[in-house]
Amino acid sequence: MIAGYRLLQTLGEGAHGRVYLAQAPHGGATVALKLVPLPSGDGAARAAFEAAAVVARRLQHPGIVAVHDAGIDGSVGWLAMEQVPGSDLGDHTGPGRLLPVTQVLLAAERMARALAYAHRQGGVHRDLKPANVLVDWPGDIVKLADFGLARAGDSTPTGTGLVPGSPAYMAPEQLAGGLPTAQSDFYAFGALLFQLLCGRLPHEGHSMGELLRQVAHEPAPELRALRPDLPAELGALVARLLAKRADQRPADGDALAADLRSIRQALARRG
Repeated sequence: MIAGYRLLQTLGEGAHGRVYLAQAPHGGATVALKLVPLPSGDGAARAAFEAAAVVARRLQHPGIVAVHDAGIDGSVGWLAMEQVPGSDLGDHTGPGRLLPVTQVLLAAERMARALAYAHRQGGVHRDLKPANVLVDWPGDIVKLADFGLARAGDSTPTGTGLVPGSPAYMAPEQLAGGLPTAQSDFYAFGALLFQLLCGRLPHEGHSMGELLRQVAHEPAPELRALRPDLPAELGALVARLLAKRADQRPADGDALAADLRSIRQALARRG
């Protein structure tokens, strides 16, 4: 039992905690209950979790996993969320497992609209990556999960005092210690889109130091150098998303979604 929720079974485990199927108090409906360990005595982590929970509960959008309730029980933060069937985009990021390009673009368009909504509400995802995009293709579901939780949970250590997150998807300004913004979310979006289309990340260092150096200083590979079958417009869009300077990336998720839609429709016309 956590905060009156009865844990029924484990659904999954990620960088920021474990997710259980749980029954709400007093015999209520079943929910997905995420438990986030909070270091004992770490007031900053508790405050960060509470702030992330406030934002997450405020985000009500069909492309974002709904958070019904949240709180802290001892040294554990908890989020009671809607159950989402299916899996996450991690199943489609390796060679031999890639989705059709039009399906990637359709999912990306919906993700961009969800980000646009969240940014208007003052939310920044901070940790956009395949594991945080839940999909159920038969049910036509694409949803972003774990908004803002990177600031409260553990991250991959780098020894450089970085803000929490997943370094392979973090923008250069975040790696330099800057605050996450909508534009850093778009950089992560670009890395995720590149991975879904090419089966690899734009930067893949053999060590953490090499990865950070590449992200900070080396331009991302051109998309069409790896996938010459893709349209030039898509290559240009991904290059904008992965620009080193934040002001060179798309400024608005709705405009990004419109660009993705235009590319997808052009591909459909070409057959």
